[in-house]
Amino acid sequence: MARFGKGKISKARNKLKRDKKKQGITRYLKTFEVGDKAAIVLNSSSQNYPHPKFHGFIGKIKEKRGDSYILDIKTGNKKKDVIVTPEHLKKVK
Repeated sequence: MARFGKGKISKARNKLKRDKKKQGITRYLKTFEVGDKAAIVLNSSSQNYPHPKFHGFIGKIKEKRGDSYILDIKTGNKKKDVIVTPEHLKKVK
């Protein structure tokens, strides 16, 4: 019998679906301030997305590192830092 893969995008088919609507370059040019809250919404057209288990998580922006942002996310009782590029972030009020 065949074995299923254990890679980064296994069992993530619904999380990685994209809309048929074309998106422009503005999703790459979003800016956030330190302390803002943002949600991780994966965009599969870009290959540098975080692990799909973080899809839908909300966290505070801790710092900016190059073009990316570091989000402080709580999973269970642990706090984790996730490095995310702006095309995968959505501002939360």
